[in-house]
Amino acid sequence: MSAQTPGGQGSLEAPTEIRSSTGPEERAEVPDELTTTQSSSAWRMVGRVFVERRLALVGLALIVFMLLFSFVGPLIYRTNQVDTNLILADLAPSSAHLLGTDPTGYDVLGRLMVGGQSSLEVGFAAAMLASLWGATWGAVSGYAGGWIDALMMRVVDSLLAIPPLLLLLLLATIVTPTVPVLILVIATTSWLISARLVRGESLSLRTREFVQAAVVAGGRSPRIIFRHIVPNVIGVIVVQTTFQVANAILLLASLSFLGLGPPPPAANWGQMLNDGLNYTYDGYWWLIYPAGLAIVLTVVAFNLVGDALSDALDVRLQKR
Repeated sequence: MSAQTPGGQGSLEAPTEIRSSTGPEERAEVPDELTTTQSSSAWRMVGRVFVERRLALVGLALIVFMLLFSFVGPLIYRTNQVDTNLILADLAPSSAHLLGTDPTGYDVLGRLMVGGQSSLEVGFAAAMLASLWGATWGAVSGYAGGWIDALMMRVVDSLLAIPPLLLLLLLATIVTPTVPVLILVIATTSWLISARLVRGESLSLRTREFVQAAVVAGGRSPRIIFRHIVPNVIGVIVVQTTFQVANAILLLASLSFLGLGPPPPAANWGQMLNDGLNYTYDGYWWLIYPAGLAIVLTVVAFNLVGDALSDALDVRLQKR
């Protein structure tokens, strides 16, 4: 027995060492493959649900059209949108000016393209800033909990009690309304809803097993928030961002309609609509309808895409 014991131990220890060296690697590889497969499958399902929404495809086509119209159109249809020419003022649509001219001699179609650039730039930039700050605020508030959460949410509630347009008017009268300033001003009033939505998701995510495991493993709070909380609420953030683009375009149009938009020669759709309303009873329809139609189509397009993304990213739909 004593002579066999070393041999027997050797024969038992070798396979044990092999299993201990290869086992963890195999166990580490399987979850990665499963995670990759599940992630790709989930995104395929998101794409399939989105494509099933016919109106979402219409909205996406309208967004692409507006982007091409605003940023590629001026390269093809060249007009002078800097120097005024009163000789060409208030001309009806013709082959020379497809949508006529305005009271200062600007070509309306060319101005509609240039105005779309600032409207879309402000919309996208303000929505991105608002979503970024709102998601960060909500994730920190929801994960921290306690008095920190209560204090941060009271700040949000206090700002939500102020009408956004009133706050925008106050901010716009304090600073010069250039495009970068308007982006910051609109983003300042647009992050509140994102913060509340992300905070609600974070409250449930912080009790999940993978978050608790990260806490037990010694993970620091900033790492847990940006590594585990925020990636799991990306669907909420994406959906809210699409709605915020539409809201930012409307807010810019409202400010410009009230005369607090970027000063001339800068143009945007709200300012064009405001200028055109002065000629409502003169029959100059080309000064009113094109800008109004551009605002309506763009806002509706982003809302259609947002609704479809909300359905596609809904967890309950992904489990169908």
